Amino acid sequence: MKANHSSCTAILVGKQATLDGSTIIARNEDGYGAIGPKKFIVHAARHGEPTTYTSVTTGVHIDLPKDAYRYTAEPSVPTDEGLYEEAGINEHNVAMSATETTFTNPRALGADPLVHDGVDEEAMVTLVLPYIDSAKDGVKRLGNLIEQYGTGESNGIAFSDNEDVWYMETAGGHNWAAVRLPDDAYAIAPNQISIQTLDFNDSENYMWSTGLQQFVTENQLNPDPTTFNFREIFGTHTESDAHYNTPRSWYGQKLFTPDLEQEPTSQTIPFIQHANRKLTVEDIENFLTSHYQGTVYDPFGKGTEEQKHTFRSIALDRNQISHILQIRPAVAAAHAAIEWVAMGFFAYSPYVPFFTNVMDTPVNYQNTTEAVSLDNAYWLYKSLGVLIEPHYHDFIEEVNEYRDACQAYVSQRVRATDAAVDRDVADYLTAQNEQTAAEVTQRTKQLMDHLVKEALELSPITFEPGDNL
Repeated sequence: MKANHSSCTAILVGKQATLDGSTIIARNEDGYGAIGPKKFIVHAARHGEPTTYTSVTTGVHIDLPKDAYRYTAEPSVPTDEGLYEEAGINEHNVAMSATETTFTNPRALGADPLVHDGVDEEAMVTLVLPYIDSAKDGVKRLGNLIEQYGTGESNGIAFSDNEDVWYMETAGGHNWAAVRLPDDAYAIAPNQISIQTLDFNDSENYMWSTGLQQFVTENQLNPDPTTFNFREIFGTHTESDAHYNTPRSWYGQKLFTPDLEQEPTSQTIPFIQHANRKLTVEDIENFLTSHYQGTVYDPFGKGTEEQKHTFRSIALDRNQISHILQIRPAVAAAHAAIEWVAMGFFAYSPYVPFFTNVMDTPVNYQNTTEAVSLDNAYWLYKSLGVLIEPHYHDFIEEVNEYRDACQAYVSQRVRATDAAVDRDVADYLTAQNEQTAAEVTQRTKQLMDHLVKEALELSPITFEPGDNL
């Protein structure tokens, strides 16, 4: 996320761990403050036009290949502090989500300081996604850029295609590692280095920066030389981690692997885990929009005031945009990729599925302004949260019914669109996305109309003639 290392939550799922065989990478983009306008757009392909990228945040200049694939993106508004395109899927159905902010411990930073004129989060999707043909290619390209130019942040980056899911983490200015998620597993990444054991004899499932082993040995960074645990070598294990980060992994694993006995503050919660069932897009949505429901830590629940504010929630006021990048195996490649997008406070907002082999996005998803306007999706869903929050217990049942109805509608729309794809695929999918988004927008405005009228009846300041007689 943008500015001052704000805090996201990511989840990855391998193809054998999903109900329909999809690969999934997903993440909540949470801003440093409550306001961080976003839009959802498509970049056209570029052919034979060499260009140079210049970062407005670090000043780095990088020559780009002359050809670039078409790709979707979720940039910030305005762009004077950087593009922060954050996530998307290119025309070859390769997905990228960047980044999950993490932190490198001071011991490792002393050996490999951060580089403040290199490649940071704001540039990563822009520099990588238009130029890769697979998830593994994404790791290679970004890894080369980090080694050549350095980075001023520690970050986690997810890549996927129709076969593989890769998770990459940078640590310090130039070092990084990546792991291929096992097909039958899922993984949750809060704001801390998550990758654990690296196997340097298995280049099919692990990747790493040049000279990583030698660097760690020479600088005496490994607390247990019998293994190579990236998290233990480069990560942090602070009180902040125990209350800000690990509870989110604990809750996700509580949802998907409920037989586990773990404490929310545990510093040893595993990164890679196996669910007790096949996971769906709806399961991922449920996690990304959650706030510890069913536990005493729910801010809207029945715990004590101390319990309700013990841990950082997953859904919270700093939510800006959430994406679920799904590459499906059972349909033709031309319509296999879907980018599910939610904006606002995700506990109240529906996810809208956008086929990514398109020429454009709906106007209200790309016309985001800095001023509040219900004519754009970002502010529409941000405003929805403002209505609901003061009357959470009065409104939440109605809101959940609205979200469930939207989910049923959009799921039906995906099925219908798959069944009717014609030869003009991109134009057809663009039109179908427009129709789906328009219907959900209309339902949202109808809900807001009803909630505004209900809220007016709930004012504590009321007085009827005769009350004092």
